[in-house]
Amino acid sequence: MTAEHVVVTSTTDSEEVARALAAGAIEARLGACAQVVGPVTSVFRWEGEIQTEREWRVEIKTSADRVGALVEHVAAGHNYDLPEIIATPITGGSAEYLSWLVEETRVVAPRQ
Repeated sequence: MTAEHVVVTSTTDSEEVARALAAGAIEARLGACAQVVGPVTSVFRWEGEIQTEREWRVEIKTSADRVGALVEHVAAGHNYDLPEIIATPITGGSAEYLSWLVEETRVVAPRQ
């Protein structure tokens, strides 16, 4: 991935799980900001059958160097056998916001 900033997206079957995934990513400083969107209607093929389900989408903004750890974190906390976890590069935006995004994904050293 060549972009410096990324949106990592996943979906799940409950608002509670979506909120937990979002909060966990922010708490771990793997993302700067997350939105829970939904419900949305998802249509997909699973185990040979067309499924239509209500889901909630989680969108987490992060820096490119945190994507791997964020993907692992989301996968570990997910309730699906095969969760959707997609990373989409951010190709532009407010310089101040993108700078904040990077700052928020850094571990803060304790004050001495």
